[in-house]
Amino acid sequence: MPIQRRDIDGIILLDKPRGLSSNQALGRVKYLLAARKAGHTGSLDPLATGLLPLCFGQATKVSAWLLDADKRYRAVARLGVETSTGDMEGEIQNERPVPVLTAAEIDAACAGFRGEIQQVPPMHSALKHQGQRLYALARKGIEVERPARNVTIHELRAVFEAPDRLRVEVHCSKGTYIRTLIEDLGRVLGCGAAVAELRRTGHGAFDARGMVTLEELEAASAEGGPQALERWLLPADSALSGCPEVRLDAASTRFLRQGQPVFVAQIRDRGPLRLYGSNGEFLGVGALLDDGRVAPRRLFVAGGPAGA
Repeated sequence: MPIQRRDIDGIILLDKPRGLSSNQALGRVKYLLAARKAGHTGSLDPLATGLLPLCFGQATKVSAWLLDADKRYRAVARLGVETSTGDMEGEIQNERPVPVLTAAEIDAACAGFRGEIQQVPPMHSALKHQGQRLYALARKGIEVERPARNVTIHELRAVFEAPDRLRVEVHCSKGTYIRTLIEDLGRVLGCGAAVAELRRTGHGAFDARGMVTLEELEAASAEGGPQALERWLLPADSALSGCPEVRLDAASTRFLRQGQPVFVAQIRDRGPLRLYGSNGEFLGVGALLDDGRVAPRRLFVAGGPAGA
């Protein structure tokens, strides 16, 4: 019997298991929740595990802000090897002895990557070249030139976990490829490196404490059906908890719901702004205009979508 899809709003923080793509993980949870509309907020490689925010219903409207958010990762880097994919699932192309390195030398190498840097995206990535995914070209043995991109490494720390392994902690901007960062760090250390393990531990306002595993979701679904998964749904505005909030009176609420900018006293932040109506309902995301009015950017309206 076909599943009866339903309108359901909210965000689930999935602890993505190793071996599944982000789209596969999203499809499994969307099926379990019987949701009509869903999307994820930034791909994790099949090798990677950890925090993958999944947005359902009107919560998909905050996905753009989550895509732009900073991320945190914990990785294990295997020293002394370079692979075709930048991780240990690829073919080993070079092997080198691992030099004796001190903690100070490792920290000095990390320091060279902190701040704004340029990264060349890896061939094994989902970026497109002339309409084709880079990873699809890489599987055919085709390599194309990729322009370097600016990314920001807010924090980068590494300590030895074993003679040939580093435990690496990264806090970075959107668009950062951890495999590329580990490869570049390995070159600076003089021995090469590849990702052996990768786990996302933070995504914007979210951290690992709120995650749920796929096994937990499947067990809850088997016992109580799609409704049993709703205990893990977070409200859409939780994705924007670090953004300033604006509380509107009844008249401003009415105008804003119609897509009109409104004057709000003593607002200085440009945005994004969390907008709440006179009854406390989350209305959506706004921004401050040059003339001091607050304009809606994405609106959330109970009972159905609203234009913005």
